[in-house]
Amino acid sequence: MKINAQYNIAEPESIHIKIAAHQRRKMFKRFLTDTGIRQDDTVLDVGVTCDQSYSHSNYLELWYPYKQCITACGLDDATFLEEMYAGLKFVRADGRNLPFANREFDYVHSSAVLEHVGSRKEQRAFLREALRVARKGVFITTPNRWFPIEFHTIMPFAHWLPENTFRKICRMRGLDIFASEDHLNLLSSSDLRQLAEEAGMENFKIACLTLAGWPSNLLLSTRETVFGEDLH
Repeated sequence: MKINAQYNIAEPESIHIKIAAHQRRKMFKRFLTDTGIRQDDTVLDVGVTCDQSYSHSNYLELWYPYKQCITACGLDDATFLEEMYAGLKFVRADGRNLPFANREFDYVHSSAVLEHVGSRKEQRAFLREALRVARKGVFITTPNRWFPIEFHTIMPFAHWLPENTFRKICRMRGLDIFASEDHLNLLSSSDLRQLAEEAGMENFKIACLTLAGWPSNLLLSTRETVFGEDLH
């Protein structure tokens, strides 16, 4: 099975990807409302992909109208984004060690990246860096581990098994990349809350997007806060 740069095996026209596009549209709307971002606010999008197999790859760059306010960064070479969207800036960087100053951006956005950065220690570093470079707030999404279908492997229930068992099943199916914690480390709501607290987020909320009535994606956000200081 071919795994694309978005850590996914689904075909572009599959029902799975159509559902994903629907969910991402909802995430984008929640980003706008949960942060209260204004058109002159700057935003750093952490973890953009070089993959263009899906129409909604890098959805923030696609749908956010104020391209000149976006700085996109990631491990992949996504310089094509600068050509696609006039005014946008791309910087190749690791979200766990961002090359930006404290409070350099008004908001930090990152969608479906946190589960791919490695161990809980690496995930905590990722959140800490997002908080460090944000002046007003952050908005981070990740799949809910307790949704019945695992989004990347499209396997039902296997990810509810003990971690070692799930990773063994991945290897048996030829999905070795998902057998490594470095590439897939799923989170529950309680896991995400603990990570946010350990990363120093003092004013945050965790919400859910639902699919067929089941919480499918976790949304971590802070608003109008700088290291616990209310900006209002």
